[in-house]
Amino acid sequence: MAGLLTLQQLADEVASGTIDTVVVAEIDMQGRLMGKRFQAEFFLEGAHDETHSCNYLLATDFEMETVPGYRSTSWASGYGDYVMKPDLATLRRTPWLPGTALVLCDVLDHHHHEPVPHSPRAILKAQVARLAERGLAPMMASELEFFLFEQSFRDLHAAGYRGPTPISPYNEDYHIFQTTKEEEVMRAIRTGLQGAGVRVENSKGEASAGQEEINVAYRDALGAADDHVIVKNAVKEIAFLKGRAATFMAKWSNGAAGSSAHIHQSLRDSDGRSVFLDPGEPHGMSATMRSYLAGLLAHASEGTLFLAPNVNSYKRFVAGTFAPTKAVWSMDNRTAGYRLVGEGSRAIRIECRVGGADLNPYLAFASQIAAGLAGIDAGLALEPEYRGDAYTDASLRQIPLTLRDATVALDGSAMLRAAFGDAVIDHYVHAARWEQSEHDRSVTDWELRRGFERS
Repeated sequence: MAGLLTLQQLADEVASGTIDTVVVAEIDMQGRLMGKRFQAEFFLEGAHDETHSCNYLLATDFEMETVPGYRSTSWASGYGDYVMKPDLATLRRTPWLPGTALVLCDVLDHHHHEPVPHSPRAILKAQVARLAERGLAPMMASELEFFLFEQSFRDLHAAGYRGPTPISPYNEDYHIFQTTKEEEVMRAIRTGLQGAGVRVENSKGEASAGQEEINVAYRDALGAADDHVIVKNAVKEIAFLKGRAATFMAKWSNGAAGSSAHIHQSLRDSDGRSVFLDPGEPHGMSATMRSYLAGLLAHASEGTLFLAPNVNSYKRFVAGTFAPTKAVWSMDNRTAGYRLVGEGSRAIRIECRVGGADLNPYLAFASQIAAGLAGIDAGLALEPEYRGDAYTDASLRQIPLTLRDATVALDGSAMLRAAFGDAVIDHYVHAARWEQSEHDRSVTDWELRRGFERS
């Protein structure tokens, strides 16, 4: 696809002076790109094979704090190196940054060059490999929502992120005229990503003032996760270059809708045919699809932390805002956590509507695959389709509504411990407990406004 580069094509563009910089990036626990900018000639001389990063990058919080208590690294162990191994299949131009290419990396142990088990890409690759052993391949896509603001990142930072002005003054869901006003940014995002080898389908206004959605093509799970992190980074960089700011917080304001990352998913066989489709069954759902979906429902609570990884993530779960809180499935019902899409066609798939825009796609996709595979292996029967308003039905299976409860559910998940390994689960449970403890000891603006004078 246009935008992707072979190593030889990169060398040709470096020789012609078209490209002079290569961004070499790994994925951190929060789903962000972390790495280095290489002079392109040096990248071609040797860094295309490997480079190094401090291993604290997979043991920090949003603030890049050296969080104590991780088994994988610490001050006592000296915070040594990991190997960043460029995956040259991800090498691409980044048209919004002049003369620049990007490549994503796998993270390897510095001593024996095996994948670091708790690195996000390795976690997803391990679940893809489990499916491959059964002759199956996962296909996925994520619908990413975000808010775009009139001010720049610099201005909002200086103001303590108080008083941001959404780029739209009103709900712009599907509005063409309002999104025309935003095209300077959104067109640059669409065309920039397309030029970087990410197959963009469309962008649209979403259900709050200043809220946007961008959709990219359905593809293999690892490639879809790579696309997801590239999209998020591109949106922020392009917004910055245009003097605007964007946020992927799950819930940035009490009065605005949350931002989601709906995950579409299905399985194909070795010939590329959907194993979710059986035209002779109700809705075209094969026995494999029914068991996969039953696994997603049965293990929904255990995997919620990977769909909602931060304290703020749970502020999004508000009834009547299209953010579902019940682990039930439906045909065409946006109050349900899981929705059947593409009924009876080759495009038949499941949409998980639980996740927020702040999720790490590698972890989220891996946990969905693990739950679905557990359903297939156990031959779970699928419960009947839910009809009605799931928000108001107290009898339904409820996902955890706080980070604290989601952490307990993950910690106790025998299924995910078997799928990911105890050390990986312990690593992310520790991260969640740190996030919770940091929040618990912080005094919020809400507490000051409510209690400063009236306490």
